[in-house]
Amino acid sequence: MRSPAIKAVADETLLAEAPANEIVVIEGHHYFPQASLTIGVLRPSPKPYTCPWKGRAEYFDVTTPSRTLSDAAWTYPSPKHSAIEHVGHDFTGYIAFDPHQVAVS
Repeated sequence: MRSPAIKAVADETLLAEAPANEIVVIEGHHYFPQASLTIGVLRPSPKPYTCPWKGRAEYFDVTTPSRTLSDAAWTYPSPKHSAIEHVGHDFTGYIAFDPHQVAVS
């Protein structure tokens, strides 16, 4: 049986879509694999952030045809090994979206 799809959408623009079984949920945020992203919707942001237990994050601005959403997505390019063990899945490079700016369903 095929897993239902989870989508990330902003301003009616599809940002990412993946089967539910490919999504990693951490602290209530849905992390999408890189291959599920719509090309061209993310632009690097200079925002610095380091999570105490996951490690250094990289942020992105999300672009839609009508606007740019600042710091609306992030990834952990090299999460701590202990975080991967805690989550139970390697989420290196997976992308999560700010639920205040992007609808995930």
